Amino acid sequence: MPEQSRLIKKYPNRRLYDTRTSSYITLADVKELVLNHEEFLVVDAKTNEDLTRSILLQIILEEEAGGAPMFTSDLLAHMIRFYGNAMQGMMGKYLENNIKAFTDMQGKLQEQARSIYGENSPVGQDLWAQFLSFQGPALQSMMGAYVDQSKKMFEQMQEQLESQTRNMFTGFKFPNYGVQSDETPSATRPSSDKSGSNR
Repeated sequence: MPEQSRLIKKYPNRRLYDTRTSSYITLADVKELVLNHEEFLVVDAKTNEDLTRSILLQIILEEEAGGAPMFTSDLLAHMIRFYGNAMQGMMGKYLENNIKAFTDMQGKLQEQARSIYGENSPVGQDLWAQFLSFQGPALQSMMGAYVDQSKKMFEQMQEQLESQTRNMFTGFKFPNYGVQSDETPSATRPSSDKSGSNR
């Protein structure tokens, strides 16, 4: 754990104890730490097991249970299907990279706004909201094009795999598959005896 990280201990009674402030805190307080970009680690008070992901998932669950959920039922169902699938690791990295790129863009815009308008300027604070308001359709269009491109790339990969599979099995000779036997049953074999024609 980094030295700057805040250590929070979770006790069997489900209470969270902040070792920095020497006081008990709530899940809402942990959410504030996340919003303030504070590094923290939640561990089990007895076993010292890392529970940070579990606590973050609880926060997400509470947010989703609120009035404006971020994930639709269809999206959640798709995410569940990725578990145990070969795509699980790649999909997790894909989502992580895209969210990081988005937050990096947000951070740069806010930093530029602070340098132009000042730290506490309402114009600078509201600039990101204005940007999303004006650029929302453009961002959606861009993401739609990106998804279409990814879909086409996946279809091309599928075609290549099918082609490679066909080429791989072409070299194998399977008995009685696609090859007609040279031996024709006597009942259907045309007679080459012409002796009967002179009779």
